[in-house]
Amino acid sequence: VVAGGKGAGNGLHQLNRPTDVLIDKETDSLIICDRENYRVVRWSRRSGTTQGEILIDNIDCWGLAMDEQRYVYVSDDEKHEVRRYQLGEKNGTLVAGGNGKGGGLN
Repeated sequence: VVAGGKGAGNGLHQLNRPTDVLIDKETDSLIICDRENYRVVRWSRRSGTTQGEILIDNIDCWGLAMDEQRYVYVSDDEKHEVRRYQLGEKNGTLVAGGNGKGGGLN
């Protein structure tokens, strides 16, 4: 077990329905969609790590991606949008969607 493993819950040592994970090689950590806790967390891959750090909260995270400039892209299932974040940034920039649920390309 490299993250969580203490049963479902909302403590920083717990995850609740994680839906996606990516590896940040620069910080040797995992960035995890912790969906039922409405947050994105970072867990160090170094041994002895016992809890995560909240990067983004109040988000119904479903998926993650990171580009070469280390921007993190997060899909929000509840808001039907994708936002781009610099690590440490809380609000992000809307890059796709944001117009509610629908089949349109906007």
